[in-house]
Amino acid sequence: MLLKGKIWKFGDDIDTDAIIPARYLNTSDPNELARHLMEDADKEFPNKAKAGDIIVAGKNFGCGSSREHAPIAIKAAGIQAVVAKSFARIFYRNSFNIGLPIFESQQASDNIKEGDIIEIDADKGIIKNLSTGQQYSAKPIPPFMQELIAAGGLIEWTKKKIKGVAS
Repeated sequence: MLLKGKIWKFGDDIDTDAIIPARYLNTSDPNELARHLMEDADKEFPNKAKAGDIIVAGKNFGCGSSREHAPIAIKAAGIQAVVAKSFARIFYRNSFNIGLPIFESQQASDNIKEGDIIEIDADKGIIKNLSTGQQYSAKPIPPFMQELIAAGGLIEWTKKKIKGVAS
């Protein structure tokens, strides 16, 4: 899997309330959630971000509550991946469960700037900054997790497996 996109940069400890503020949790509509993505961290983010963009952040991205709304909002907004120094464990799992690719790389997080264009080779765990020519390592996504992402998340993967057994 090869991903390429423009970077939006955020700092450390971006919690799930910054990703999708609690005042919008009265809906589970992914498109409605996407309209409010990161607005408490950057009021204009929902208007600036485009499908295919990538978020790069610091440590402990997705900390806070265990709500799945946060990775759902990111994916529904068309953000194709998140790169961070580290992720809160529940956010990490929820991201794969809904099919959002995430990558841990301290070097990439430290050196990639907002507006840069990067390319991520998920199979090899290589992040190339096409704006600067620099290259960074990330933990590659294991094959099973890539299957989850390709299927659209755990539920869709499970449906396909059940259908395959029933066929």
